[in-house]
Amino acid sequence: MAFVYSGGVNSWRRGSVLDTCFRSQQSLLCYPHRLNAPPGSNYFSVKCSPRVQYRISPPPAENGLLPIPINGNTMLLITMGTASEMENDSKLSVLYYGEKTKELGKAVVHFTAVEISLDVDADRDGQVERNNPNKGSWMWGPNGHGAILLVNCDSERVYGKKLDTLSAEVTRVSDLKDMSPMMLRTRGPPKLPQGYKLAIHISQGDAETVRVYKTRSTEENLFYNSFVKDYPLVLGFKNLSKEVPYPGGNAEMKFYVEGLRFPDKDFEGLITISLSLLEPSSGDFPETPIFTDKVVFRVAPWIMTPNTLNPVEVFVCSTSDNYEFLKGMRKLVEKSGYKLKICYEYMNRQDRWMQGPDFGYVTRTAYNEVVSSLDSFGNLEVSPPVTVNGRNYPLGRIIIGVAFPTATEGRNMTKVVQDFLWAQKVQRPIALFSDWLVVGHVDEFMTFVPAPDKKGFRLLLASPDAAYKLFRGLQKDGHGQAKMFDGKPSVNEILSDEKLLAENNYVQSCIDWNRDVLKRELGLDDDDIIDLPILFHVIEDNRAVAYYPDMVNMIVLGKNLGIPKPFGPKVDGRCVLETEMTNLMKGLGVRCTYIDDFASYHKNLGEVHCGSNVRREPFSFKWWNLEM
Repeated sequence: MAFVYSGGVNSWRRGSVLDTCFRSQQSLLCYPHRLNAPPGSNYFSVKCSPRVQYRISPPPAENGLLPIPINGNTMLLITMGTASEMENDSKLSVLYYGEKTKELGKAVVHFTAVEISLDVDADRDGQVERNNPNKGSWMWGPNGHGAILLVNCDSERVYGKKLDTLSAEVTRVSDLKDMSPMMLRTRGPPKLPQGYKLAIHISQGDAETVRVYKTRSTEENLFYNSFVKDYPLVLGFKNLSKEVPYPGGNAEMKFYVEGLRFPDKDFEGLITISLSLLEPSSGDFPETPIFTDKVVFRVAPWIMTPNTLNPVEVFVCSTSDNYEFLKGMRKLVEKSGYKLKICYEYMNRQDRWMQGPDFGYVTRTAYNEVVSSLDSFGNLEVSPPVTVNGRNYPLGRIIIGVAFPTATEGRNMTKVVQDFLWAQKVQRPIALFSDWLVVGHVDEFMTFVPAPDKKGFRLLLASPDAAYKLFRGLQKDGHGQAKMFDGKPSVNEILSDEKLLAENNYVQSCIDWNRDVLKRELGLDDDDIIDLPILFHVIEDNRAVAYYPDMVNMIVLGKNLGIPKPFGPKVDGRCVLETEMTNLMKGLGVRCTYIDDFASYHKNLGEVHCGSNVRREPFSFKWWNLEM
């Protein structure tokens, strides 16, 4: 509660001094006011209106006796328990005495008590509660507190699309759903005393991370009917402070807060918004704040969803040469019971790797860094939830691919992207060695699929050793002449190719190194990992690509897997690689569908996973409940 005072009736120029300190019950305001006593004053007494309470500090030695002796440290501590109904409707009088009965003068202070509160959803229950004591701070954990802010990184526009964060205006009323509500609430007189005003403000440091819009007053809304112009910009990069109207009486004003940036290396994610009551100054001096309330938001982190979460919608692109791929994807998605959204040529500009329109997105610009294919997002995966050495990761862990740690040369995901991923905090990244691949993506040798046991998933790894074991078994059983790709080479030719064997021994050593990292960082045992029979071959700069369609690069739709059709050797009319893959997945209760992506994706060094995307249900676990 804020106090406005006026009318100090006292013209004495010298003499003793009595300090008064006005305080709200919520301890939101404390500022001194000096009343100069007449010369010769030795005692004083106090009278006040019913709403005003006071206490003397230090307490007088002779308790209950009036008048009270004045000493150099005497102070009145004044509070008001309820807000004023009118301006200056409460007062306090101080009478001064020379001797105990000789009155020398009187000072009168008039008060207007106004309850002012800037409110947010600090307890995270979906309601903006009044004056939550924790609204001005932020704490992680199930017993934590603090308001949450979304980054408005999608687009409400139908035409001429651009990110909503690039427009310093509400483009559609639906845009407000991407923002967090904030309320200014008041109790008090119909208007503030002359010259007093309210101002909402942010720091220069927060100006690039947040914008605040307000609703027009109720009277104005009768005319505007909630069009976008009903929500003018209040705070932003060019407006660090703005006077806001005092609503008057028992009233409230609604604001909408828009996040502009995700946490990053130079931005922890915390934003403070303040509201101040300003008091007029004499002369040409600016107003001064006599009361400030503040709220703190944390920007919600950028969160990835793993394969184990239920799908909602699948996105793919249509190009001039991917008819067979689209046919297979349609069949899979319809069988799985989900929606398929196709981005057609006029929108995707023949970019077969673009994975979905109408999504929010984040860009990072690399300065003085070499951007490589490792910065594409087949090189960005996330594990299911895991517990590692007693530490819980209920949102899983992000997985990226980089150069080998001891390499003096090699490609890396740019530092600006890695810094961004680490700054999200909630899915602590793991770096794997992927620079041994031509494209360099982790999804070329690993993925996760759901499992019906306590673990909840299995890690699938590409394995040249498993492929050679399978092919040697075929040769031993008399099927050495069976051919790949319905033509060549044969199983015998593959097994006799010493160069191919050397290349795959190297690939297996790279995957084994990553296997050990994943076991350590995800808390996995060998039983949690399934090896898939996949061969690679080296084509340039001692870097490898899949020798046949890479079955690990799959799309996971609940219990249905969309797997690149490998075109392996056939025995009794059946592809041996498909049979082996199906048998490996059988114990997990998942069904395998093999999709022909050979001409449209595999030959362009990608597969099913590279050419599709899945929107999934969010985690049931709330990220703010993480223990940090």
